[in-house]
Amino acid sequence: MEMEIFGIDFGCAFGSLRHGHFPPKDCLLPLISKLLGYCIVAASTTVKLPQIIKILKHRSVQGLSVTAFELEVVGFTISLAYCLRQGIPFSAYGELFFLLIQAIILVAIIYYFSQPLGIKTWARALLYCAVAPTILAGQIDPTLFEALYASQHAIFFMARVPQIWENYKNKSTGELSFLTCFMNFGGSIARVFTSIQESAPTSMILGSVLGILTNGTILSQIILYQKPSVKKEKKVE
Repeated sequence: MEMEIFGIDFGCAFGSLRHGHFPPKDCLLPLISKLLGYCIVAASTTVKLPQIIKILKHRSVQGLSVTAFELEVVGFTISLAYCLRQGIPFSAYGELFFLLIQAIILVAIIYYFSQPLGIKTWARALLYCAVAPTILAGQIDPTLFEALYASQHAIFFMARVPQIWENYKNKSTGELSFLTCFMNFGGSIARVFTSIQESAPTSMILGSVLGILTNGTILSQIILYQKPSVKKEKKVE
C-alpha cells in the first residue's frame, strides 16, 4: 500500500493498522522521524521570535553577548550550505533556513540597540555579507568547504561560551528569552533522533549533542539566576 505525503510514507503504518496489527519498529520509527523532523522545521519558524520580541519590548540588549549571536549566524550559514551541498532530506535540516533568517534579524536588532557601533563590528558585518552568498551557493573549493564544515561545531560552541560566561559573570541572564532557549534545547534533543533515523553524517549528530549541552547550560542559568531576583523583589516590597 503506497501513501506518500510530503515525502512521508504513511502506507506501511496504515497498512498494518488496517490488518489489526501495530506497525513494526522498522516501519514506525522512520515515520516518527519524518513527522518529528517537519515539526522541528515548523517550530523553527518562530523559535527566535520570543527573543526578538523581548528585546523590542524592553528596548534593551542588556546581558546579551553580541559575539555569541554573530557566531551563531556564521554557524547556521555553514551548516545550511553543507546540507544543501550534500542533498540531505529537507526534514533533516530545514530548520536551519528559518533559524538563519531569524538569527540575522536578531543580530540587526542587537546592532540597532548597541549604538554606536565600532569599526570592527561594521567590518565583520560587511565581510559576512560579501562571503555568505558564495558559501551558500557552494562555489568554493571542496577542501575548503569541508574544512569550514568541520569547524562549524567549534563555531557553535564558541557562540555559546561568551553568553554562558556573560551570564556567569553577571549572575544574570539579562534579556535572554527562556522560551527561545527552551525551544533550542528541545530542538537539539529531537534532532539527535531524526538525524540518526535519516542516516545523517555522524558530525551532524555530534553537533546536535553539543547543542544539547550548551543550550542546556544556558537554560539552567536562566532558571538559576531568575530565582534570586524574585526574592529580592519581594524583600523590596
